[in-house]
Amino acid sequence: MAEFNFRSPRLFVDAALAAGRTVELDRNQSNYLGNVLRRAAGETVLVFNGRDGEWQAVIAGRKRPDSLSIQGRTRPQDRLPDLAYVFAPLKHARLDYMVQKAVEMGASSLQPVLTRFTQVNRVNSERMRANAIEAAEQCGILSLAAVAAPVTLDHYLEQREARRLLVFCDEAAATADPWQALRSERAASGGIDILIGPEGGFAEEERGILLRQPRTLRLSLGPRVLRADTAGVAALALVQAVLGDWTGSDL
Repeated sequence: MAEFNFRSPRLFVDAALAAGRTVELDRNQSNYLGNVLRRAAGETVLVFNGRDGEWQAVIAGRKRPDSLSIQGRTRPQDRLPDLAYVFAPLKHARLDYMVQKAVEMGASSLQPVLTRFTQVNRVNSERMRANAIEAAEQCGILSLAAVAAPVTLDHYLEQREARRLLVFCDEAAATADPWQALRSERAASGGIDILIGPEGGFAEEERGILLRQPRTLRLSLGPRVLRADTAGVAALALVQAVLGDWTGSDL
């Protein structure tokens, strides 16, 4: 793993990065650097865009930070494992937490799905993206997870690629050894989708449809019923430990 500078602030910028380029800051970024972090012209920050790696940049501006002068690259671009986090959205702060933790755990895409017992019918995709960016900035992540618009569970299952492994976390499944079950799928290719249902669980007809999907692995996450946001962290940690980038595997 490349060395990460934990002491320098990091900023996501939606612009091409290369030595000698100048990147203009928007109002929020200027306020963040100048008023929140108290950074002034001549000081340095780290920047990334999810495509060109991480770069050191010098702040410019007379009264307030208004642009960045890109200097040298500090880390090359990496690639996230092909791991989609598919989940029934929760309310407000718990959804923020869920998005942040999924990004921290290395999910490459976030797909909200609406199920029969989903508590939330509207999802603020811009807020989800802002939380994904913030988590990446704070945790040294270089590749930004894609944020998809919410779809119904039926639509998601109709359009997903059959070659992908669907890890279906089900509180109604018999408690077994999820580690061993996942290890048996370790050699499989095509990417992985982790599906976490709503607080009320899946309806019986939804569970039946899920169990008929190709390449489905039904998992119990232990003898205790977990909250949906806790289940997401547990499932992502389990998959990354067994199949993902923690072991050097290529999903």
